[in-house]
Amino acid sequence: MDLVRRMSPEEKLRRAIEFTAMVRKLGEAGIRQAYPQASEREIFLRVAQRQLGDEFQKVFGDEWRKYGSAGRHA
Repeated sequence: MDLVRRMSPEEKLRRAIEFTAMVRKLGEAGIRQAYPQASEREIFLRVAQRQLGDEFQKVFGDEWRKYGSAGRHA
């Protein structure tokens, strides 16, 4: 914690952005492993579904239905 306290606000922000990108890439890797045939757009939508929760259907519902049955996308 002492190291974090000594960081400038700019460094803290940069580290937070880097950490967020790393977590996103790990999430994408898990999706790619679970759905090896998924297109880049489907991977994007699966990540968005995890992040948005209930709001996902409001934003991407019509597009999401194009990818097939609800069972495949659960």
